[in-house]
Amino acid sequence: MLEFNQFEVVSFDCYGTLIDWERGILAALKQLLSNREIDFSDDGILELFAAVESELENKNHPYIKYRKILQETVKNFGKQLNFAPTETEINCLVDSVKIWQPFPDTVAALEALKQKYKLAVISNIDDDLFAETAKHLKVEFDWLITAEQVRSYKPSTRNFEIALETMGISADKLLHVAQSIYHDIVPATSMGISTVWVNRRHDKTGFGATLPASGQPDLEVPDLKTLVEMIG
Repeated sequence: MLEFNQFEVVSFDCYGTLIDWERGILAALKQLLSNREIDFSDDGILELFAAVESELENKNHPYIKYRKILQETVKNFGKQLNFAPTETEINCLVDSVKIWQPFPDTVAALEALKQKYKLAVISNIDDDLFAETAKHLKVEFDWLITAEQVRSYKPSTRNFEIALETMGISADKLLHVAQSIYHDIVPATSMGISTVWVNRRHDKTGFGATLPASGQPDLEVPDLKTLVEMIG
């Protein structure tokens, strides 16, 4: 069992953990497909998104911004489903990020945890895109570590290494909270960072917008409300 008093900082993945990105992704891409009367299941959309996004993040040497990854993801949907998205449609995911909403328990959980810990976000995002999201989260984070700052994408351990350096703490003082086994739990655990898996898809099948992966978090919870109750 985790000893919650040992931690000085609680860090979060943002999209999928704090923000309901699957709802946002589906809203944007379903509109894109319905414009062309293409019938594609929600699970199919999310799984294709996961495959395309992770490939773009893994192969981008040199680093490209997340904005570009979202644009290329839309273009890839076009290639896979035989249509050419318009210039406006290419930006449908980028433009939608600013209206992606937090999960119902997110803001209250952040406010509660802020009373006990310093808070950080470690996210595969651009600074300007997160600035729009931050308006919905309503809590001031002590640190923000973005892929744009680090110039690499999780599951690279580099993102966590830079986070620890920036915070000036050792791995045992950090608790990382995330929905993605693939992006977060596996790399953070490999570095000796304690992890909480927020299984946002506990009532759904499949892995949704993240690649399938297996890892062993220190704790699994269905939502952030449960985590806050356990910390007490």
